[in-house]
Parts: sequence; structure tokens; C-alpha cells
Amino acid sequence: MKKPTVIALLMALSTLMPVGKALSETESRAPAAIDAVNAGVKLARWQLSRMADTSHIPRATGGTRNPRGWEQAVFWIGLTELADAGAPADIRKAILAMGAANGWKPADRPYHADDHAITQAYLWAAKQGAEASVIEPTQKIFDYVLANPARVNLAFHVPPTGYNDTECLTRWCWCDALFMSPPAFLEMARQTGDARYRDFALKEFWATTDFLYDPAESLYYRDSRFFERRDEQQRKMFWSRGNGWVLAGMARIIPLLEPGSPDRLRMEILFREMAVKIKATQKPDGYWPPSLLAPENSPPESSGTAFYTYAIAWGVHQGLLERRDYEPVARRGWAALTRSIQPDGRLGWVQQVSDRPEQVEPQDTQYYGVGAFLLAASALSKL
Repeated sequence: MKKPTVIALLMALSTLMPVGKALSETESRAPAAIDAVNAGVKLARWQLSRMADTSHIPRATGGTRNPRGWEQAVFWIGLTELADAGAPADIRKAILAMGAANGWKPADRPYHADDHAITQAYLWAAKQGAEASVIEPTQKIFDYVLANPARVNLAFHVPPTGYNDTECLTRWCWCDALFMSPPAFLEMARQTGDARYRDFALKEFWATTDFLYDPAESLYYRDSRFFERRDEQQRKMFWSRGNGWVLAGMARIIPLLEPGSPDRLRMEILFREMAVKIKATQKPDGYWPPSLLAPENSPPESSGTAFYTYAIAWGVHQGLLERRDYEPVARRGWAALTRSIQPDGRLGWVQQVSDRPEQVEPQDTQYYGVGAFLLAASALSKL
């Protein structure tokens, strides 16, 4: 019997998704919470019905179309948190259908953090009705990485053969990696009881932080190529989405660490320290600028804004951030995100795949931007 593709399964599911259906799972919750989940569900269903066609994404590539690649993976990660926030059952079913269609396999590069991102959805599925064996392909890759650790430094040097041949990509030498891979290793440790996965994730997380974090600015450089880079006003270049990956990554990592443990306490301190800077760089309109220290004349940008809104709302809910000071930050971010929804239903103003600040247009959208919006909706619903 021919195995159904992920696209075929998702298209079938999307026909069963009535957009106007009330969210019975959240009927007893405050109206603002229901509104946030409803907004997330509406956008999620819009995106689920378009997984077969990337024509709505301005700079789609083969990576964009890869159902196991990081661009789509972040969408599925957002979907897992939306499901946990009380979304209707079709959201959970879509995640399980995706994993089954993918054969529960990570993407192809065993060391590359981007190719680990999809496994976060698989590990979630293992706790949500999928068979426990669904984690085995991921565990096999992680075991290989542990047995054969990469022996390179974190300096980001692109060789003449191209970006993808950069040696340090076998480690977490770019700040985005701190969202993509560590939560998966830590969840694997939790599900298997094997502390080696946790120890590896924390060792590499702190190595990357020691290398890329600028304590004078409380922000991360995207990678070492940006250490000396300055704009025309001699300001350091700190990419909004890059730091959004980190802060949102910590919001997913911290709950997986033992309460009171040295690593958790250290990461909570780092989270609060970064949050102070992120609060200070939010623009009056609720967005964050693509280059965090260069707000003037900057366009709206929804992906970085969504990651910060998620992380700040999560920090308030967890008691790590003072509600009086930080809830307004999250609310302004959420208001900006809802204004980013375009008349055709897409999330607009999403900077396309890059490694630095760039211009963005109202119709620009991407899977990972939608995933970040779903994370924000889920965290807002808990406020």
C-alpha cells in the first residue's frame, strides 16, 4: 500500500477544520485567553491548508519545501504549544499526521542543529498518543552525535565552497541553534532518563553563550562574523530574530531543567538579563526593529516580535519577570502581531530566511513566522 505523503494527510485534515467552530476546550477561560487561542487556531488552519504550495512565500527554496527542515519545523513546534493551550483536536491530529508521514525521521544532517528542530514535535507526539517508538530515529541520531562529538571551534568561517560547508555548523556556532536543538536533547533526556543528552545540551549551550553573548549589551551576536560589524552610526549589529531564537529557546529549555539546579538558576539569570534589554528595545508601535539597536525608520517585523512576545509572556507567567513591568511589553507585542495579519489571512511582515537584519514587506510570510505567532498566542492565553 502506498504511504500517504504529509501533504496529502494535511490536506485531508484541513477539510475537517471549521474555522468558525467554538473552542469548547477553552470556554471556561477568560475572554482574552480564548481570543489568543482562537487567533492562533485561525492562523494555524490557514497555514495547514497551504503546506502543499509555497507560492505564498516570497523566497521559498528547496529547504522551505522540506517537511523535515527547520523552516517548517518551527511551525510544528508552535502548533504543539497551541495544542497544549487548549486548541481543538484537529491541531493535535495534524501534528501526529505530519510525524507519521515523515516516518518520525529528523532531517538529513546528523550534527546540524537546524535538522534537529523537527524532532521537538516528534518528542511531543510521543507523549500525546503516538507510540513510544516514534522517538527511536531521533535517539539514534543523538546517540551518534554523543559517540562522535564534533571537534571544531565556534569561529564562523565560510569557505570558498559555500555557506553550507562552514566547518563550525557541526556545533552550535550561530545563535539560532539555541532554539533548534537543545530543547530536543533535554526532552530526550527526560523521556529516556539518560542524563547524557542533558549534559551534552548544556555543555554546548554554555559554550555558545560564552562565545556569542555580549555582556555589555545583554544580546547575542548571530555568529562570530558580526563581532566587529557596525552600522553607519558605529552601532553593533544585533539581529532581532537571532536574539528572538535565543530568548524563546530559553523559554523552552528552562522548564526542562531541574528546579534549583545550578544550570537552571544560571539560565534564569541570563533570561532576566536579556529581558531587560529586549524591553528597552521595543518600539512604541509594539514591534522590535530588525536591527535591535537601530530603530529609526525600521519596518514592522513580526517574527522577532513574535518570539519576544512569547518569551516575555512566558516569563511573566512563570514569575521570572515582574508582571507590572513586563506584561505591557507582551501585550504591545501581541497587538502588533494581530495587526500583522493581512486581509487574505496570512501573517505578514515576516523577514525572510537570512542571518542578519533586512527589509521586509507587508505580504512577506514564512512557516517559522507563523510558528512564532502560535507560540506567542499560546503564552498570551496563559496571562
